[in-house]
This record gives sequence, structure tokens and C-alpha cells, in this order.
Amino acid sequence: MKEVTIRGQRVPSLMQGCMRISNLSEAQVDALLHFDLEHGINFFDHADIYGGEGVCETIFGNVLKKQPALRDKMFIQSKCGIHRSETNHYDFSKDYIIECVNKSLERLQCGYLDYLLLHRPDALMEPKEVADAFDTLYSSGKVRHFGVSNHNPYQIELLKTALQQPLEINQMQMSLLHTPMIDAGLNVNTFDSHGIERGAMTLDYCRLHAITMQCWSPFLYGMFEGNYLDNPKFPEK
Repeated sequence: MKEVTIRGQRVPSLMQGCMRISNLSEAQVDALLHFDLEHGINFFDHADIYGGEGVCETIFGNVLKKQPALRDKMFIQSKCGIHRSETNHYDFSKDYIIECVNKSLERLQCGYLDYLLLHRPDALMEPKEVADAFDTLYSSGKVRHFGVSNHNPYQIELLKTALQQPLEINQMQMSLLHTPMIDAGLNVNTFDSHGIERGAMTLDYCRLHAITMQCWSPFLYGMFEGNYLDNPKFPEK
């Protein structure tokens, strides 16, 4: 398995997304984890909202509980910040971030996260609240590394005004059929609609600042339309 380096940490270039494992039995998840590990994929991506109220983390944790030695062979990442309620708003307050991490660790049945990402941006966040949460989680050993997901450069810069820990990852949607971050760079100074930069040059910014880009849903088209592999909408030419 090819590897990449995230701030000195060697990890596989492919990671296993766990957004849809709520559709699997524990036996199927167990088989999936062993298949991944046997093929060098030991990085697993979660979020506290996957499967509803932490269902995906719970299934994953039940498998780990039966085989605790697997934890030392893995990098586990989770995300927080989307407040599941009638309004589905975003919440980067200190108390909510810490609450989310504690619940994720309880569901995953492990003592720490290798990486915690802030999910979609809280546009009215207070950077000091986030910094206080990160300091508490880092000093307690509950989170070792931090990052963001779906953030643009100015949102990252705003966070950095208060953070002590580096933001090491930005997880963004990218696939063969979703390439706006690349399209904008290829169409600079044209009237083509692909030249509209909707991400404030996120790709270039992250490369300049040694923030690893993670691609979410690399085999999907659109937002959640489906898999483009073996899809009649996208026949082989």
C-alpha cells in the first residue's frame, strides 16, 4: 500500500470510510476491517452523525471490543460539529466539541482518537472556544491530531488565530466527477463557468501550508447521488 506523510506520520494513501457501515452486520464489519488491514488500509474515517446518532461508530466499537488488539493497528479519525436537531445547525462551542468526542470514544470503545476533524464550518464560531476544546482534548490524551472538513482558507486562518495545535487535514469532496477545486485552476481568467472559484483556492492553500487533503466520497458523483463505478449513467468508452 502506498503511503503519505501527515506532519511526519506515515499513513496509507487509502482510508476506509465508515459512513455506510450501519447497513452491515457486525460480522460483515469485522470481515471488512480484517480485509482492510490485510491489504494495508489501517486508517478509518468516522463522524458522530454517520448512520444517525452514532450508529456507525457503535457497530465499529462493538467489533473492537471483541478484539481490542486491533486498535493498536489502526488510525481512527472522527468528526464533530454538526448538531443533530430539528434545525441541524453547526456548533463549535467548547462544551459541544468535548461532549461529541467523549460520546464518540464511548461508542468506539477506545481511549483516544488519532485525528479529530471539525465537520462542516460553524460560520459564527469563536476560535477561542475551539482552541480551549482542543487544548482540553489534547492534554487529556483523548485526541492526538486535529484537522477540519469542508473548510476554506479564511475559515482555517480564523481558527489558527487561537489554536495551539496545527490543523493537519482538510477533508473535501473530490472525485473524477467532482473536481471544482481543480477546474477553477485550469480556467483562470476565462468566462467559462468552471473558472468560478467557490473554494477560495482551498487546494492551493492546503498545499502551501502542509495541510493534507483527504477526498471524501471519491467514487460518488454529485453530493449523494450514488456510485459512478459500474453505473449505466457512466458507461465505459
